[in-house]
Amino acid sequence: MSKTFSDLGLKQPINDALIDLGYENPTLIQEKAIPQILSSDEDLKAFAQTGTGKTAAFSLPIVELANENDKNTQAIILSPTRELAVQIGKNIEDFSKYIPNLKVTTVYGGANIEQQIRQLKKGVQIVVGTPGRTVDLIRRKALKLSNTKWLVLDEADEMLNMGFKDELDQVLEATPDTKQTLLFSATFPREVEAIAKNYMHNPVEITSGQKNQGSDNVTHEFYQVTEKTRYAALKRIADVNPNIYAIVFCRTRRETQEIADKLIQDGYNADSLHGDLSQAQRDAVMDKFRKKNIQMLVATDVAARGLDVNNLTHVINHKLPDQIENYNHRSGRTGRAGNKGVSIALVNRKEKGKLHPIERTLKKKFIKTAIPTGKEICEIQLFHLIDKIHKSEVNTSEIDSFLPSIYEKLNDFSREELIQKFVSLEFNSFLSYYENAPDLNNISSRDREGGSSGRSSRENMTRFFINLGRKDKLNPPKLMGLINEQGINKNVEIGAIDILDTFSFFEIDREFESFTLEAFESNSPEFNGRRVNIEITKERKDRKRSRRRGGHSSNKGGFGRVRNQNNSSSDRRRNNNRGRKPRR
Repeated sequence: MSKTFSDLGLKQPINDALIDLGYENPTLIQEKAIPQILSSDEDLKAFAQTGTGKTAAFSLPIVELANENDKNTQAIILSPTRELAVQIGKNIEDFSKYIPNLKVTTVYGGANIEQQIRQLKKGVQIVVGTPGRTVDLIRRKALKLSNTKWLVLDEADEMLNMGFKDELDQVLEATPDTKQTLLFSATFPREVEAIAKNYMHNPVEITSGQKNQGSDNVTHEFYQVTEKTRYAALKRIADVNPNIYAIVFCRTRRETQEIADKLIQDGYNADSLHGDLSQAQRDAVMDKFRKKNIQMLVATDVAARGLDVNNLTHVINHKLPDQIENYNHRSGRTGRAGNKGVSIALVNRKEKGKLHPIERTLKKKFIKTAIPTGKEICEIQLFHLIDKIHKSEVNTSEIDSFLPSIYEKLNDFSREELIQKFVSLEFNSFLSYYENAPDLNNISSRDREGGSSGRSSRENMTRFFINLGRKDKLNPPKLMGLINEQGINKNVEIGAIDILDTFSFFEIDREFESFTLEAFESNSPEFNGRRVNIEITKERKDRKRSRRRGGHSSNKGGFGRVRNQNNSSSDRRRNNNRGRKPRR
């Protein structure tokens, strides 16, 4: 017999709120974490896949144990993005609706800090915040954590991927040693393990499934494409799934907007979600997506972190991410709340090798799937139309007065002719579009992988040399953190990262080229005792020679290579010039 929330030891006001919300039975992570937190003050390290109910797992016991008569901040919950922070805060408000004196507030960048300070001064028992704004409020002495009993690090892996390590350190140092630290993460890379080791005391570890393994409710498919057919393949996947409700993940904000614009121009209910949008625009897009007014949301990884949608049919990787952990987060957006989902990867020949480390980590195989043909799409769309007609309800009271004239006009047609004409009227656009559609699975060896599209995306990025590498214990998250520390906006687009032995390369949005150079020069940063220098690199064109001298970048816990498919072979040639700076 399955357990109920009341079996876990929660008081009646919380159970009443859960009943109102339609919560019946706890998930596995909730069943394990809630009694552990209620009965023990030991630190907790919890693994749970995205979409398994982590928020309730840590927030319900805090709502249970918090003293509503004490107006000091008793719990601080850190989240990587403002969208996710807002969602957590809203959930806690729902859980505590019958505990009137228990207050929660959410603090994040982009909102009026003075208003947040006023809310904190009124007395708030639970604070949910993003790392940057939380540190800002601590520095202003508006957020006082000396009485904190619980510190929650939600999506700790993602916070580290976004370069928030220093902010996490500062928040952890501002809390008392007596607090209970609750670390929740969908994946456990080495950096997360390091936080657990440095800031937690003999933590209890619980898991829902195996670490870093994908959900059993999600199947993983890949379609082999060329750069010329990548968007066409995306369109066909949408067309062969008439009821698709999906997030399409792109690597950069520019690519996100381009793909969304193409889908909209081609008549799909689509929109984009990325860092260039204002908070009001992001909220409007997310609201439309939750209401299913948008069927396909094209998003960057960071922008989609706050989405709480249970009925996604598909996650589509227009481009694979550099980090395996990010693929796990992406695929975890579907297959939630007991539903089945499909995670799709569009890969060219060069990217296909990236699937193997994902398979090893998730312990799941990608299924190679043929790109649908025009004939298959037309057949599925035709019968989808027939099913819609079959299920449609007739409002006779509204159309009765028109029927005699309609019958008279159509009197000359037979039943078969009427059906044919109706179907043709609704379906001719599909038939016309796919009438002579080529087979996209027939990839000629002459097709250039990463052709003009790859060059186009590179043109929008500036590639920098940095005098740090593996021997300096540099890795991609630490490099991103180093970039963020120079005051460069955390939403700035960062492209390919190559970590080599004694030096490395990274790409950054060309619009921030001068700002990046000036920031590093004026700040004179150091890393592990070494002065940091960066320079703009220039590509070399000796492709044949460079192809024979391919080098490897190191990114344990991520893909074997950090570079994406757009990296030119001249980059690989540099790997053999150890310790030598690129030519200016």
